[in-house]
Amino acid sequence: MNYDLPFLPERPSKPRQKGVNMIMDKGLSIREAEDLVSRSGHLIDLLKLGFGTSIVTPGLERKIEFYRSNDIDVYVGGTLFEAFYIRGMLDEYVEYVKRIGANAVEVSDGSMVIPHKQKCQVINQLSKDFKVLSEVGSKEEGILISPKKWIQMMRDELDAGSWKVIAEARESGTVGIYRPNGTAHTILINKILSKVDGDDILWEAPKKAQQVWFIKYMGPNVNLGNIAPSDVISLECLRLGLRGDTFFEFLPADVAEGKRQENPKPAQKKAAPAKEKETKEK
Repeated sequence: MNYDLPFLPERPSKPRQKGVNMIMDKGLSIREAEDLVSRSGHLIDLLKLGFGTSIVTPGLERKIEFYRSNDIDVYVGGTLFEAFYIRGMLDEYVEYVKRIGANAVEVSDGSMVIPHKQKCQVINQLSKDFKVLSEVGSKEEGILISPKKWIQMMRDELDAGSWKVIAEARESGTVGIYRPNGTAHTILINKILSKVDGDDILWEAPKKAQQVWFIKYMGPNVNLGNIAPSDVISLECLRLGLRGDTFFEFLPADVAEGKRQENPKPAQKKAAPAKEKETKEK
């Protein structure tokens, strides 16, 4: 912080359990990774090498080593886990993750069917060597999961050894916990929060409006993921009330009183005076 401005919400420092930022790297170069960390590394908790990009990104091991040397946990996308798993190559997946130097993994079933008991067994197995994040929800539009099932899966996966459970939204922010137009499934989210501790959930929120919604709804230290590298600083401003969308969110009532800008109410038109009926003299 370059200035100790009053009335900013408190943000825990790294390593932290809440207020976590998960950033999506979809193939950044070493130089781009260095630029990212130089400007916002102090705000990044997790770095996801999105979907299968780690298979085709050059300089991968060097980049991961650089991230981790800056206290950033690194893992490959859940889609890559599924790509190994559907081929019966879980052992090879573990070897690959260890070889490239990642210290975390994502266990997901967003693209393929994995019996949930089996998924929890994999989570438990991998938690002995890695920080595990597991993802709940489908990547496909139109596949609806009942709130009761969301809750049960999240609780089972946390019990199996997940550090956080990820609420699916894809990088598009139009599935899972969101409607196709990108707005939050409020009823679903409320039901999840009634049974699962919010600090144990990482909410994917790739769009600014979604980040604003969660910050206003759950506070500045909500865990958010699938954040674009270019949005890390601006997200922190949203968390601190240093951007218009959340400007008044954390100010004391007496400071904010009478200061909100409001659209002027349209002036009411005066009713035209009733015309007097003309009486004809008889």
